[in-house]
Amino acid sequence: MVPTGRRCDYLKSLVNCLGFEKRKMEQETGLTKPAVMIACAAMTLLYVAILYAPSLILRLPPPSSLKEFMIRRFVCAIISSIVSIILCALILPMRSREAANLFGVYGIRFDHIWQAVVIPLSLTSLMYAGSFCLKSLLLMESWKEHLNEDGGLSFDCVKHLLQNFIDWMSSAASNVLAWRNYVVAPLTEELVFRACMIPLLLCGGFKIYSVIFLCPVLFSLAHLNHWMETYIRHNYSMLKASMAVGLQLGYTVIFGSYASFLFIRTGKSFLVVSSRYICFTKFLLSRVHY
Repeated sequence: MVPTGRRCDYLKSLVNCLGFEKRKMEQETGLTKPAVMIACAAMTLLYVAILYAPSLILRLPPPSSLKEFMIRRFVCAIISSIVSIILCALILPMRSREAANLFGVYGIRFDHIWQAVVIPLSLTSLMYAGSFCLKSLLLMESWKEHLNEDGGLSFDCVKHLLQNFIDWMSSAASNVLAWRNYVVAPLTEELVFRACMIPLLLCGGFKIYSVIFLCPVLFSLAHLNHWMETYIRHNYSMLKASMAVGLQLGYTVIFGSYASFLFIRTGKSFLVVSSRYICFTKFLLSRVHY
């Protein structure tokens, strides 16, 4: 169900921060649909183009390792996100630029936290209920091999599980790709393509249905750079590269629509990021921008 009227908490919060009536949003804010679309397109272009700035604009020497390459892109993604946040704050005619208002507009809120987290994340997990059940059964089967005579887990088994978990955490913390997949990409992408663009589109007079469609389209267009990378770097044929990237774009649009719905319905950015983690670990989103 698409949120409308009094059921849309985020829209009410946005209206309250701006100090305007919902039905007169476009007229009173002075923002037009072409203007906000240009702003959103500019943020999309900036997010992708700045990733190539170190080599094309700054003329830095090629990175000597994958770690150096990824760190450069981390810095570029963070800079573009900060610029988008500032741009959004300047464009939105908020009646007060206090931190509480800014945080509310960007979805950094903690009211009704349990309802906004448990229900949507449970809904997201339902898509992978079969996989979760299968893995749980496999895990239980593997535990049976380590049961002692009393039917409980042996000390060596518990110690082995803890050691594996610590090793996994240590490996992930030192893995630059893990930082990309689980920290930098989710946070920066959701800030730009959800937290910044959705309030702009709503204030520009777009209907909620349109916003849920437009945000994932812009989000997916930002992945088009993968086509060139796949076509050139991996030496794929044009058809094979188009099919691979096209499949990814389709998944991106589906997830982007769902993420936009969650953001508008709950007004909480971290919830969207959490849902993204669930989808990412189940390989729905298999690649990111960089």
